[in-house]
Amino acid sequence: MSDLGSEEFEEEAETDLGEYDGERNAAGERHGHGRARLPNGDTYEGEYAYGLRNGLGTYRFKNGARYIGEYLQNRKHGHGIFMYPDGSKYEGEWVEDERHGNGVYYYANGDTYTGEWFNHRRHGQGTYIYADTGSKYVGGWVNGSEEGGAELIHLNHRYQGKFVNKYPIGHGKYVFDIGCEQHGEYVQSDLDKGEEEEEEETSAIIPPKWKATKITKLTLWTPAPEKPLPPEEPAAAAAAAAAEEEPANAVSPISAAAEVVESAEPPAEETTEAITPPKESEEEEEVNKEDEVDQGEEERETINTNLEEKEEETKEAEETDISRDD
Repeated sequence: MSDLGSEEFEEEAETDLGEYDGERNAAGERHGHGRARLPNGDTYEGEYAYGLRNGLGTYRFKNGARYIGEYLQNRKHGHGIFMYPDGSKYEGEWVEDERHGNGVYYYANGDTYTGEWFNHRRHGQGTYIYADTGSKYVGGWVNGSEEGGAELIHLNHRYQGKFVNKYPIGHGKYVFDIGCEQHGEYVQSDLDKGEEEEEEETSAIIPPKWKATKITKLTLWTPAPEKPLPPEEPAAAAAAAAAEEEPANAVSPISAAAEVVESAEPPAEETTEAITPPKESEEEEEVNKEDEVDQGEEERETINTNLEEKEEETKEAEETDISRDD
């Protein structure tokens, strides 16, 4: 969409001509707030300084166009809104009657451009949205045309690359929402034409053609961080490495890790058997205990026998002493 489709119209130069109702300075010049009806049928209401439109004001053209914004010495300068007869509108910065700086243009067909302007044209970085398709161009502009690094975004895919004179050119890639990228480049098409066709289309621009080279997965801007290994993982990794050295066994890293864990932590049944002594050792312990009991009984009997003998000897000695006394 051309920026010049609904161009501004020449504003009447302010002079003493026409009707004026407002403030004046000592020299009789229009100065301060006032209303004027110009000889061409346009009207202006706003601020004046020394006979010129200066400051905030509203200028109405007889064809229906209208400007509401700042003026400097009869020129649109600063921030302002221009509404065109076809329904389009520009809101943004102005410098000496031209769109210059940052601004938004609402086109009559529903398209919008938001970005930088220079000398009345899209120039710099900006975003253009196409109303009929919902597509969006985000990138560089030069003298009103798409040019420079940019991204053309569609409903289910986007193109990233370089543009020259509104056409993509050179290396770029298509990024699809299904999760893949198609890399390639736009090259000028070679068409066999007759001499007459070449003469008729010397000024025409032939759109370049896309040549795909490869399809890859989506590019990750930040790779996913690696998770730290658990305490038992190094042993599992060593087992997996050993399994890789023996392809005949075809042991996967997961099964190798499982075997290492099983060997590191034996089942409860095996542990119980290792702790519980065999039956033979239990019988030997019982026999030893019985032998110890028998030995203890024999010692008690021997001690009792000795005590009885000593008691008898003591009794005999007492009886002998008694007989002597008699």
